[in-house]
Amino acid sequence: MSGLLIVGSGHAGLTLAREWRKRDPDTALTIITADDGAAYYKPNLSKSLAGGKSADDLVTASAEDLAATHQATLRARTRVVALHPQHKQVELEDGERLDYRDLVLAHGARCRELPLAGDAAGDVLHVNDRLDYARFRDALPAGGHVLLIGAGLIGSEYANDLLASGHRVTLVDPLAWPLGTLLPQALGEDLQAALAEAGAGFHLGRSVRAVHREGAGLAAELDDGTRIAADVVLSAVGLQPNVDLARAAGLDCGRGIRTDTQLQTSAAHIYALGDVAEVCGHVLPYILPITSSARALAATLAGEPTPVNWPAMPVIVKTPLLPTIVCPPPAGAAGAWQVEGDAQGRIARFVGEDGSQLGFALTGSAVRERGRLAGETQAPQLG
Repeated sequence: MSGLLIVGSGHAGLTLAREWRKRDPDTALTIITADDGAAYYKPNLSKSLAGGKSADDLVTASAEDLAATHQATLRARTRVVALHPQHKQVELEDGERLDYRDLVLAHGARCRELPLAGDAAGDVLHVNDRLDYARFRDALPAGGHVLLIGAGLIGSEYANDLLASGHRVTLVDPLAWPLGTLLPQALGEDLQAALAEAGAGFHLGRSVRAVHREGAGLAAELDDGTRIAADVVLSAVGLQPNVDLARAAGLDCGRGIRTDTQLQTSAAHIYALGDVAEVCGHVLPYILPITSSARALAATLAGEPTPVNWPAMPVIVKTPLLPTIVCPPPAGAAGAWQVEGDAQGRIARFVGEDGSQLGFALTGSAVRERGRLAGETQAPQLG
């Protein structure tokens, strides 16, 4: 029997299932996921090493528990290989087709792949899910040296977690300071100083062009010829929304699957949610906007059309060595950062050309100002 079909069992898909079930306890619900279906909180992946957490320790509910909680059919280790919007069906890898009344694509994003040379390019690790985390954790020797490609949000969080768990860390990034796309220079340099004081090394303004095997370990070759020996190389250069499935079915895609304010794609009865979605030009792969979007979509699917309405939603960066919060301005926004404070705590406001505050960032003792700054910040304009 057709009903609501959700592709993906991450935070987006499960939040939608929970919120929708509050409104509609009877309509059939099917959740399809390529992994084992166990629930876990993905942001914890970059802060669990110091706590000694294994991949299994991160699980909060089994696939069976989720199915029972949401009164759903949960198809784990199952891949959707094609969409057939004209027939309101999805096709699975074994050729089976499933009908739907409404389809929600919440199958996330994949790690960006770098065009690396060298005989160990295939040994570079990524962490995008719980099983990736297990492989990364198993590869780490006690007190070993990890080379992190990327000093952005995830790279900086992993650096903090690795240092706190007794590992040595070197970060390589083409930008001039950590979180270079999110923080103004002064705040980024403060974060660099805090990580460096804890033992991190940096090669900024540089990129990795090759990874070679060297003895029992690896060696990363930078674009200036520098070679850095490491036990593990971890790439943390961002995510790329999984648009291939939607694009092959003729749905309108840009950076993500394009939707309107009600998360409707260009195909009737197909919606996109979470890391895979581009909502009126915005791609926001963060917990708060995803949660807000899931609640709005649950209402829409239950017969109460509800547009997404995002307030200013700051992101807490998991770097206890220097507490950091950022509420980035919209991509491409015209304006400039205005910074006050010192290394103990800085407040940065991104001010648009009309004088409105479009974003902010806080470090150190200034993170206590999150509520006030969020209230002063203009919400993203949708539609």
